[in-house]
Amino acid sequence: MRKLLLHTCCGPCGTSVFERLLGEGEWEITSFYYNPNIMGEWEKRLGELEKLTINNEQRTTIEENAKAFSRFKGIKLVVPEQEEGEFVDEVRGMEELSEGGARCEVCFRLRLAKTAEWAKENGYDVFGTTLTVSPHKNAEVINRIGRELAEEAGVEFLERDFKKGDGYKRSIEICRELGIYRQRYCGCRLNDK
Repeated sequence: MRKLLLHTCCGPCGTSVFERLLGEGEWEITSFYYNPNIMGEWEKRLGELEKLTINNEQRTTIEENAKAFSRFKGIKLVVPEQEEGEFVDEVRGMEELSEGGARCEVCFRLRLAKTAEWAKENGYDVFGTTLTVSPHKNAEVINRIGRELAEEAGVEFLERDFKKGDGYKRSIEICRELGIYRQRYCGCRLNDK
């Protein structure tokens, strides 16, 4: 099994990505919740992710839908220290730009750089991200940034477009099945209008 540090932006994006990667049978997955761009819903989104990761041991014994949650058994969760200021400093002067442009690229780079750094320092074989499961995120841009950071850090990047093969549709189905809260926006306070 190869050790994968998977940047995870939220529970919904984790659902189908975790399912797909676990189905491949080659990954020992640690979910890395580093998202200083998420403002008002940071705790809520972390709570939803915990349902799929650290809390799944308890859920598999006490909840009615224990079997449904057990498919994610074994995924670990790391939540490094982070502050909103890290994001705000990086995007200063870009506040008026629309979602999907240059500001998002800076945000992707910030989060993936921290993931690559943590992966290198903690002995992971590979790092990746769930961001590409969203139809609102440009997988080509995210994967380019991941490749660049992999070269800088000396850690392999898992290049994927998780929305392919109905990944996004599957995430909606799993969230409905498990009662996972699905947010209506990316989480960036600059898009919360």
